[in-house]
Amino acid sequence: MAKYSEEFKMKLVVEYLDGNIGYGSLAKKYNMGSRTSIIEWVNIFKSQGVEGLKRRKSKKEYSVQFKLDTIQFILDTGASYLETAVQFKLNNPSLIKRWMKTFREQGVEGLELKSKGWPSMSKKSNNKMKKEEKKVTREAELERENERLRLENAYLKKLKAFRENPSAFHEKHKQKWHSNSKKRDSD
Repeated sequence: MAKYSEEFKMKLVVEYLDGNIGYGSLAKKYNMGSRTSIIEWVNIFKSQGVEGLKRRKSKKEYSVQFKLDTIQFILDTGASYLETAVQFKLNNPSLIKRWMKTFREQGVEGLELKSKGWPSMSKKSNNKMKKEEKKVTREAELERENERLRLENAYLKKLKAFRENPSAFHEKHKQKWHSNSKKRDSD
C-alpha cells in the first residue's frame, strides 16, 4: 500500500503551486520526514498532470530497450533520477535508480524481464519440464545468448555514436521527445 493517498498528494501540490508556502514548510506542516516527496509530486504533476500522481492499478513492464534509454539519458546528460522520470513520463524516480543499480551490477542481462513467483510443485510438470529442458537447453541457451549479444551490440553502437558526436545525439532526442509531446497535446 502506498504511504500517501492521491488526494493528499494533490492537496500538497496545489498548496505549493498557490505560491504561499515552500517545500520545507509544507513538509513540516504535514509532519513529513523530508521535502523530497513533495518536490517529486510537484514535478510529476507539472509534466503529467493528475494522472502522474495516481497509483498504478497494475505493475507496468518496461522493455529492456526502454530501460537502456533511460539509463543512457542519465549517463549522457547527467540528469537526476527525478528529471529523467519527468522526461520519460514515469511517476517513480526510484524505479530508474533500481534499473541503474542492476545495470551496473549485472549489465544488460540484469534488465531483462524475469518471471515472478514460486515454481509449480507438481511432480508431473516438473518431470516433463526436466525432459524438455534437456532437449531444448542448448538451443534455448544459444538463443538467449544471441539476444543478449544483440542488445549489448545495439547499446554499444548508441554509446559509440554519442561519444563521437554528443550534440547530434541530443538534437535527435530533443526532436523525438518534442514531437512525442506534440502528439500527446493533440490527442
